[in-house]
Amino acid sequence: MPKLRWVLFWSGASLVVAILATAFVLETRKVDRLAALVDKRMDELVALSRNNQEMEHKIRYYATDEGLARLAREEFNLFFPNEVVYRIEVVPEKPLRRK
Repeated sequence: MPKLRWVLFWSGASLVVAILATAFVLETRKVDRLAALVDKRMDELVALSRNNQEMEHKIRYYATDEGLARLAREEFNLFFPNEVVYRIEVVPEKPLRRK
């Protein structure tokens, strides 16, 4: 009988250790998955923050007279009176052939 008790004891102890090891491995995987998700969200947050900073910079720039003048020139082809505008056209040496 004493051997049977030790067998039962070690079987129970092995079962408990196996359950705890499985739980530990599963929780470790969950923590790793959540850490990866947090890293991904942090990268997205950093990208959005940079985008917001760029947009705020553009808003401040286009609120100035210089920014408005540049926007008017680039987007609407407007210019100040008595301002000389040069238009540069690039013409290739050989015309492009169709195949």
